[in-house]
Amino acid sequence: MSRLTAPTPADIDAKTQGALDAIAKQFGFAPSMFTTLAANPTVLEIVMGLQGSIAKLLDAKTRHTIALAVSQSNGCHYCQALHGFISSNLGGMSAEEIELARTGTSSDPKRAAVAKFAQHVIETRGQVSDEDLAAIREVGYIDPEIQAIVTIVVVTLLTNYLNNVSDTVVDVPGADHQSA
Repeated sequence: MSRLTAPTPADIDAKTQGALDAIAKQFGFAPSMFTTLAANPTVLEIVMGLQGSIAKLLDAKTRHTIALAVSQSNGCHYCQALHGFISSNLGGMSAEEIELARTGTSSDPKRAAVAKFAQHVIETRGQVSDEDLAAIREVGYIDPEIQAIVTIVVVTLLTNYLNNVSDTVVDVPGADHQSA
């Protein structure tokens, strides 16, 4: 059972319910992370806005690789499950690519570098070394893209922390049903 309580349907205002319905339409179900966040519609709106904004950064497989690597580093079972589901069902990633991303690598050299860099951002709390920056630049990332990578890391970190604090019960189809 989650440590933070999701509101009952009767307690959700029409605007928030509309947001949850849009999420359910996109994913095929309303993930418990979002239904729990509906207890504070402003937080739900912020998270959804950030998620929508990062969808404009980099390509989908790179974004999912970052999210999987960061979620693994932070021990967020819920985000690992949800990002695995999204990566597979909406992002076109194979089971092998998903597992590699979780370990901070990829069969694609550029995505391998981004996964490793994302994990270094987490491990160093953003104080990456000159060598880390040189390595990500060496595979072709330029400064605006490095800023995008860090932004995706931080948005993923936010949802990791929200789910770890909540201990969100994993309700993702095909995932082990455990807590965050």
